[in-house]
Amino acid sequence: MGNSVMLGSTILFIFFYIFNLESLEAQVAPAIYVFGDSLVDVGNNNYLLLSIEKAILPHYGIDFPTKKPNGRFSNGKNAADLIAEKLGVPTSPPYLSLISKVKNNRNVSFLDGVSFASGGAGIFDGKNDLQSIPFTKQVDYYSQVHEQMTQQVGAPTLQKHLSKSIFAVVIGSNDLFGYFNSKDLQNKSTPQQYADSMATSLKVQLQRVYNYGARKFVIAGIGSIGCCPTFRLKNKTECALEANLMSIRYNDGLKSMLKGWQLENNDISYTYFDTYVALQDMIQYPTSYGFVEVKAACCGLGKLNAEVPCLPISNICSNRQDHVFWDPFHPTEAAARIFVDRIFNGSPKYSSPINMRQLLAV
Repeated sequence: MGNSVMLGSTILFIFFYIFNLESLEAQVAPAIYVFGDSLVDVGNNNYLLLSIEKAILPHYGIDFPTKKPNGRFSNGKNAADLIAEKLGVPTSPPYLSLISKVKNNRNVSFLDGVSFASGGAGIFDGKNDLQSIPFTKQVDYYSQVHEQMTQQVGAPTLQKHLSKSIFAVVIGSNDLFGYFNSKDLQNKSTPQQYADSMATSLKVQLQRVYNYGARKFVIAGIGSIGCCPTFRLKNKTECALEANLMSIRYNDGLKSMLKGWQLENNDISYTYFDTYVALQDMIQYPTSYGFVEVKAACCGLGKLNAEVPCLPISNICSNRQDHVFWDPFHPTEAAARIFVDRIFNGSPKYSSPINMRQLLAV
């Protein structure tokens, strides 16, 4: 009797071990390829010699494990780090850091993931691409990486690898900032026309990434940019409605575009993250998320700490966990962590048509 019970328990243990192992394997992506702007830049801009768009001064990185500035526009980890953390893989390194190693004749593998994200980047090419790497150029770099990976492992093996990998795209806010700062752009296009052209241009580049093997995408909408400290400063500390409406226009166009794009390429799976709704929840119900300050930046000078950017001479809040915004534009690590939780496990209110956990299992 005892032996039978022991045998049954052993079989049950083996069954659950195999089941859990298979579940884990189904959820793990072999690599993350990141495209975007300063919300996910992990240091590419540090390698742009003429760029002033760099997070290289104190107090950036004050809560990062190294406690030092590292190219992230955050007090600590950003969304790219936290997505990797969720998957249990290292943060994808900056593309320009890997190319620097290649030039020094060091062996580099792009199969473990790469970040092409760049602070200041937009969907549209900027007037001065020495400051950042626009989305088009990020995809150009990815095409070169794809060619090198093909030479390394061969096309069939690479396609299998890429089809299971995650391609994260977080971009568009700088295009909206550009629109509001340019009378020329406003004279050329209505807000709706501009938002539509952003979605159309994004689709062209996403299709290029798809053509180079990507199948699983995490694509973020734009947050309520009118509520960031910089825009509040211009609107008597209240959210700027016009800027928020622009975010909504773009996000609506993006969601529509993604649905149509998936119909054209039916082997695509994607998670659309509604950054706007997630940020508004934090701002409207701060105590539910442990926040105290939703208007002012943690690091800066002047009214709302937004009249002067985060510099070594700036004021800095003592408890970064209390603040939604780290500097006049970017979230704190605490806010980014909540965003990534919503991307990964969120209901359709935040992540649709499926969340990232479900995306991994596809």
